[in-house]
Amino acid sequence: MSEIVNDNTKEKVRNRRVHMANERTFLAWIRTGIGIMAFGFVVEKFALFMKQMSFVLGKSTIGESLPPSHGYSAILGIFLVGLGALMGLLAYVRYKKVEKQINEDTWQPSSILDAMLTISVLAVGIFLVVYLIHSI
Repeated sequence: MSEIVNDNTKEKVRNRRVHMANERTFLAWIRTGIGIMAFGFVVEKFALFMKQMSFVLGKSTIGESLPPSHGYSAILGIFLVGLGALMGLLAYVRYKKVEKQINEDTWQPSSILDAMLTISVLAVGIFLVVYLIHSI
């Protein structure tokens, strides 16, 4: 009887460690999503700053409107904020799925979120390179 209780205790401790690892992974995904959202916010606000600076430097009368936007910074910023929020949601879904798999001892690796993040970062990187080359 003592061995059965001891084995159950070891199993609970092992599962606790696996659950904590799953939680750390979830929190890492959340931090990444927050970082992407913050970067998107900075990109969007930089576009607004550039519009205001061009107005201040290029216009002398107060009644004139702001000059038209010459870039996609605002669109890119909004996209990045949305991507970060979507990553948070997908991270939660993945966390709950893995938690259930750990409890049932049926864990299967899944790289869908990893692939989505990689493709998104690659697309944003290509867009930024093209945008920067075009703005030279």
